[in-house]
Amino acid sequence: MNISGIVFFLAIVVGTLMITYYAARRTTSTNDFYAAGNRLSGLQNGLAISGDYMSAASFLGIAGSIAVYGFDGFFYSIGFLASYVIVQYIIAEPLHNLGRYTMADAVAVRFSEKRLRGCIAVNNMMITVFYMIAQLVGAGWLVHLLFGLETSLAIVLVGGLMTIYVTFGGMLATSWVQIVKSILLVSSTFIVSLIVLARFDWDLVGLFESMKRATPLQERFLMAGNMFDHPLDMLSFNMALVLGTAGLPHIIARFYTVKDPRTVRSSVKTATFTIGIFYAMTIFLGFGAAAFVDWSVLSERVELAAPLLASALGGEFLMAFVSAVAFATILAVISGLVLTASSAFAHDVYSSIFRRGRATEAQQMRVAKLSAIGVGTASIVLALGAQKLNVAFLVSFAFAVAASANLPVLLFTLFWRRFNTYGAMSSIAAGLVSSLLLMAVGPNVMDPGAGWIRAEAIFPLKHPGIVSIPIGFAGGILGTLLSGKVGSSGRFETMQAIAHVAPDEIRTREPG
Repeated sequence: MNISGIVFFLAIVVGTLMITYYAARRTTSTNDFYAAGNRLSGLQNGLAISGDYMSAASFLGIAGSIAVYGFDGFFYSIGFLASYVIVQYIIAEPLHNLGRYTMADAVAVRFSEKRLRGCIAVNNMMITVFYMIAQLVGAGWLVHLLFGLETSLAIVLVGGLMTIYVTFGGMLATSWVQIVKSILLVSSTFIVSLIVLARFDWDLVGLFESMKRATPLQERFLMAGNMFDHPLDMLSFNMALVLGTAGLPHIIARFYTVKDPRTVRSSVKTATFTIGIFYAMTIFLGFGAAAFVDWSVLSERVELAAPLLASALGGEFLMAFVSAVAFATILAVISGLVLTASSAFAHDVYSSIFRRGRATEAQQMRVAKLSAIGVGTASIVLALGAQKLNVAFLVSFAFAVAASANLPVLLFTLFWRRFNTYGAMSSIAAGLVSSLLLMAVGPNVMDPGAGWIRAEAIFPLKHPGIVSIPIGFAGGILGTLLSGKVGSSGRFETMQAIAHVAPDEIRTREPG
């Protein structure tokens, strides 16, 4: 039993519960629960966005992918960071001005049909559940590594904690857990990176040269083509990462926790800077794991590369610290995802569709908390059945769905005058269904040796984005043109005016 690990894990749990207790006392309205009362500063929200983004796939999956596959593993870091260009310059400010709590709020300014809001809500719940499964599976491996507990028990315990955070603390608790987690994650990664560099006498060139001998890949370690069987798979993977961030519902929700567009821009800049520093350091995590962790162990436990590296560099104490930080990372990300999914149900489905906007504050709060419990329970059950899947793949698939189903709707809503409700619903359906279908018949699910379905894959690529993303955009175009309906020009002009309103003209309103 790792005593240091127990101490660090208890500190994380007690600290986050104290944050939740403090936040619960300040969460008295739906605006507090969904959007932290719009009280976060640019620095705070930027760190919270970073916390939402730097997930288990980042800390565990990317380090392991670089260690095992070399250059190809770094595509995760490049894609995650590059995606913020779209967020910064196209999506963030208009969505803040248009919406209040969810992505559906923003779209509802132009298209008020309840069935479209329902489609968006269902799609966003699907994305967040896939993302949550990855985090819960990663948590199970971590706790198993440190304490020897069964991964299934660990998944249940972590799922229970995340549900408590959201149910009682709402967005305020989730945001502060994210902020603390971001600081811990960047700090711990920086410490480990310095230790790795010190082992190579601060010689970056020597570090890269050593990688040509550290793994069975030899010189191919620093070349492309080790992780992807086909160039199209690599392109598909990067398309999903770069385009998917702008459609992730838990990232979109972060645009509503601040008061004005200027603070939104400050938030995204802070997030981009923090995320950039972190992803640059994943090189040292991956290279260090390849150099100092036994290859036979590393190749079997790819997702535990960072804790295994910490153990090799600093023994049980450093491994316990890094594992505890990874644990905090998972708790924070899952809390944000649960909140997003519960908001989609309580605000978009219950309040806006079932109650037609007439639900009281108390009713909305009660349904939001009950839906958080339901989403948490469903995610735990699904994660228990997905323990053998790679967490990095699960996250990249969530990005593919976001890029295929959400991004086309957002872009067409903001910039295409003729776009209409039929096009929006067709785009969501086409993107979501094609992503799910291609995943179900692809190598990650169908594999004669180790797949959920023991058979040859029908779709040859592991990542469906290169097909599903164009299908999502095509669905929006065809749905609009074939419907014979023309989108309201007046509503488009109104939406454009609101989306680009000056910061001092922002008004408080109930959307859609």
